[in-house]
Amino acid sequence: MNFFYNILVFKASILLWIVSFFNKKIKLFVDGRKETFSKLSVLKKEDTIIWIHAASLGEFEQARPIIEKLKLKYEDYKIVVTFFSPSGYEIRKNYDLADVVCYLPLDSKSNAKKFVEKLNPKFAIFVKYEFWPNLLNELKERKIPTILVSGIIRKNQLFFKWHGGFMRKSLGAFHHFFVQNISSKELLSSINFKNVFVSGDTRFDRVSEILDQDNSLDFIANFKNNNYTVVAGSTWKEDEELLVNYINNEASKNEKFIIAPHNINPKEIENLQKQINLSSIKFTDVMSSGVETSNRQNLSSALEVTENRLKEYQVLIIDTIGLLTKIYSYANVAYVGGGLKTGLHNILEPATFGIPIVIGNQYQKFNEAVELVAKKGCISISNQEEFSVIFNKLKEDEKYRVTTGEINKNYIKNNIGATAQILNYIEEHLNKK
Repeated sequence: MNFFYNILVFKASILLWIVSFFNKKIKLFVDGRKETFSKLSVLKKEDTIIWIHAASLGEFEQARPIIEKLKLKYEDYKIVVTFFSPSGYEIRKNYDLADVVCYLPLDSKSNAKKFVEKLNPKFAIFVKYEFWPNLLNELKERKIPTILVSGIIRKNQLFFKWHGGFMRKSLGAFHHFFVQNISSKELLSSINFKNVFVSGDTRFDRVSEILDQDNSLDFIANFKNNNYTVVAGSTWKEDEELLVNYINNEASKNEKFIIAPHNINPKEIENLQKQINLSSIKFTDVMSSGVETSNRQNLSSALEVTENRLKEYQVLIIDTIGLLTKIYSYANVAYVGGGLKTGLHNILEPATFGIPIVIGNQYQKFNEAVELVAKKGCISISNQEEFSVIFNKLKEDEKYRVTTGEINKNYIKNNIGATAQILNYIEEHLNKK
């Protein structure tokens, strides 16, 4: 099967190259990998390297608390972060705690050998569910300590198929598995891997620290003006259809809405704003109101001129990135997008602020969503009627709203600690002579 896998990787590389001429994201995927080995050239042979691999942005957030703690404790070590997906790399390619951020090369035998040989990491960390047989085999042959963190193992993965022997064998590269739940441990145990510890998800440690940072945004406070506020984060078209219908037909006059779409393409944003009947304003319009870019000392001073105007609007559209986490701190209720079709976005960030969360009905692949829906801190909807019913209930029933939010806040508190457990293991190995 290894032979057929390598043929598949070769064919995939050709297909991706062809598709890259017609697809912008695939072009980033292909062109970005051309720079991988040149980016690694800044590393010296004598450098001590810790390598962290994350598929995309979500997995990076799981690695982030580990990276931050490692950088504090091992200042002389070099941190290399690799991504598989452009959606992760393009956003975090300038991450300041990493010495190198690059794409993971496609998993051919020659790429794997060249990459591991060049990197020669002291320690390797894979996040959640990235399993590349040739890379893992190279790490194993070189006896490089390798772990999986925040791991999720599912029964439908290739390891548990009759023809998945070569993939099961590659798991032997992992010195230890730190998984999110007991079912993952049991599944690994069923194929004779006992070096497994249920540590949970490192993202809980990450989001719990959000409460300790300054989350104030003057322009959001001015817009909210102490009114009941719904924050809809990372929304897609299918989410926005439900939201806009509710806003246009059922919103009360003192109810405010902040929408932060996943896609901030100007045409898409313009189309969204046109659909909304209530008074609305875009973040970029707020920033450009009355203040020249060259005169902006900071965000607060730039927005002073719009303080009175913002109170007049009922809908604010965030057509930029990087603000959503802080904006959630102003929400009375959060709607998190992606759960109707495209893939649910991060519900842990709003959860840490102790607010109710509404999501779509396609959430089964997200362990935290499954658990919070079961606990009734997160409410799943599948159509307009369900959307409207729950939003009206949350708006009108303060006791229900507060109780639901407390479930989410306690859920975060009860699940922190994975990072410390993983770091203890890493430090044991790094401190070995």
